[in-house]
Amino acid sequence: MGRTLGLLTEDFRLYHDLVSHLKDRDLSYVSLSFDKPIPPEVGVVLTTARELRRVDFQPKVACESVEDAVARALQLIRGKTSFEEIVMGIDPGPRPGIAILGDGELVDTRTAPSPEGVLDIFRSVLKNYKGPACRVRIGHGDPTNRNRIINALSSVGVQAEIVDERGTTRRYKRRDDARNIESAIDIAMGRGVVAESWYEIFPTRGELREIQRRSRIHSGGKLTISKELAERVARGEISLSEAVAEQASNLKSPE
Repeated sequence: MGRTLGLLTEDFRLYHDLVSHLKDRDLSYVSLSFDKPIPPEVGVVLTTARELRRVDFQPKVACESVEDAVARALQLIRGKTSFEEIVMGIDPGPRPGIAILGDGELVDTRTAPSPEGVLDIFRSVLKNYKGPACRVRIGHGDPTNRNRIINALSSVGVQAEIVDERGTTRRYKRRDDARNIESAIDIAMGRGVVAESWYEIFPTRGELREIQRRSRIHSGGKLTISKELAERVARGEISLSEAVAEQASNLKSPE
């Protein structure tokens, strides 16, 4: 069986999303047509649920979520549908980098949209990668976002390990914008101590100033959110957009 992903769909939006995702992950693929035979190097075909019956090829995967579909397709290419051990490494930050290892092999990488968004990716890992359990390891840096991630995972009973990133030594040749993924891989391969089930969030002055700076950019220079609103953003209670909107409402003169 070949080891190339085949894209076979007339849905332009899905095709565009698949291509963008595969390029971001440096995964090879070929574009296919319903009018031409599928070349022998294709190992699995990605398509829509609506077009699935039109695809005369096995294996094939219907795309509901692009990331989930690619994860399933890569498993099919590898010929491995279950693992003895699954580890999710997390590099904490505003957009955490995530690496998934299956039996010590890197099988997937993700970037969460927020610290709390890690929980959705954890659920996706449980859905797409079969194994007895999923061990979660998170880097010790960036305590504010690290603790937000731990609290989110703990809300559904997931216990994480905190890994001292200073002890990691492996390096990978990746793009500068994927350094958080590199760190997540190192963290997944490390060993840590069991985290508490819940942590207080204490954002630093520097973090609050950075959120206020971002609020000026977000508002086009029209305003800066208050320290109180910045603290709520740092704790994950509201989004930056919501904080800017609330600040703008507070600044309006009474009629």
